[in-house]
Amino acid sequence: MPLTPLDIHNKEFTRGFRGYNEEEVNEFLDKIVRDFERIIKENQDLSEKVTQLNQKLEHYSKIEETLHNAIVVAQETAEEVKQNASREGELIRREAEREAKRTVDEAILKARKIHSEMEDMSKQVHVCRTRFKSLLEAQLEMITADDWTDLANNINENR
Repeated sequence: MPLTPLDIHNKEFTRGFRGYNEEEVNEFLDKIVRDFERIIKENQDLSEKVTQLNQKLEHYSKIEETLHNAIVVAQETAEEVKQNASREGELIRREAEREAKRTVDEAILKARKIHSEMEDMSKQVHVCRTRFKSLLEAQLEMITADDWTDLANNINENR
């Protein structure tokens, strides 16, 4: 069991034949008691300070752990957002490719239809030209035919 200031203060020495000066011994013991009390007080203060510092250290350790967890969560969230954005970008790209293919396919069909219509019109123009040419030729034949000369002579005779 450790020595206390009270133990030092209450210590009684037996007296011998040629003992120490009692007053000097008491003064010295009083000085020891004061120093011992001061050291005990300093020790208590330091113990309280160590306790406070340990509490602060524990508090800061918890803050550090919380911040570390928050950083990990933020990194995981950022990675998840990045992956989601990548997937969404890929979906948008695929949709754009499908839309572009559909547009190109529609344009090709439209071009084929226009080409087909142009061929039909070209055939119709050819038919019309052929018919018109035939009609003109028939009319020219009629005009150049001898019947017109006879008709012209008949008209002149009847006049």
